[in-house]
Amino acid sequence: MSLVTPAIPGLVWAYHFRPGSAPCTRLPLDAARSDLEIGEGFLWLHLNLADTRVNAFLENFPGLTPPAFTALTTHDTHAAITLDEQLVYGTLIDFQREFDSETRDIGWLHFFVSDRVIITTRLQPLRSIDRVRAAIEKNASRYRKPIDVFETLVAEFQRTLISLVMELTEELNLIEDFVYDNAPRDERRRLAPVRRTVVRLHRHLRTVLTLMRRAAAADDDEMPPGFDDASSRLIGRLEAVDHDVYALQERARLLHEEIDSKLSSETNRHLYILSLMTAFLLPPSLVTGFFGMNTSSLPFAEGTGGTIYAFGLMGVSILAAWWLLRRTGIL
Repeated sequence: MSLVTPAIPGLVWAYHFRPGSAPCTRLPLDAARSDLEIGEGFLWLHLNLADTRVNAFLENFPGLTPPAFTALTTHDTHAAITLDEQLVYGTLIDFQREFDSETRDIGWLHFFVSDRVIITTRLQPLRSIDRVRAAIEKNASRYRKPIDVFETLVAEFQRTLISLVMELTEELNLIEDFVYDNAPRDERRRLAPVRRTVVRLHRHLRTVLTLMRRAAAADDDEMPPGFDDASSRLIGRLEAVDHDVYALQERARLLHEEIDSKLSSETNRHLYILSLMTAFLLPPSLVTGFFGMNTSSLPFAEGTGGTIYAFGLMGVSILAAWWLLRRTGIL
């Protein structure tokens, strides 16, 4: 009995694209390695890096160069797009997905594209790549070469960004309603996570856009067929959403400045009231301090009505302070 399993380790799904009336076939999860030997069309493998056997499987994969193998198995958290001998490989940015919900946590999708195969790997479930799978299930005839799947991956990331921009815009709308309301409220605690998310989106989006422009400017000998047109379309998509993310970042910054301005105004108003109270209470304090010296020959120490006279002096001092503040224009 053989202990060596023919199953593909870490396989999440695999699709065999071929020309004709049946353009796409999904391979079973228990597919053998021999099922990857295709005669026509191309193959898409999506693997889970949580399976430690994936590295050994990819190490001997036909057509996979050492730099491409490193790109597929790395755990680095930065985007990269490399063109080499008509191969495209690197790391794309995506968003993690829980079992029953979508998150805003950044995830990383590693990819390799040749003329016969596209391989993608990830450590956590990702949002955009699931949408690509759904698009393939719905209409697979549009995918005629591996670079078409790669273009859809980046396009779905751009669509995910658009949906996140809409969600963040709604959150900023709610915060803005409270910020410009008459009742003062400190919305910095609600605004901080939104600003943090927008800044991260903009930083990663700019990175992907720069990498895509650099790849589009590569030599024709290094560029796989169809990548030039695909990169031009993707750059246009990414530039459009980059403008929206930048506008959202500026709006969040202005809201933060408005909140700080309102809080500063409220603090100044409190300090103003406190200063007036101090100005009104200082003269009576001097009066009580004078009569509390316990020295000889104090006024009103002998006879009756001294306390009433002292209270009268305190009232006169408050009126004098009020007149002086009005005269100087403070009140």
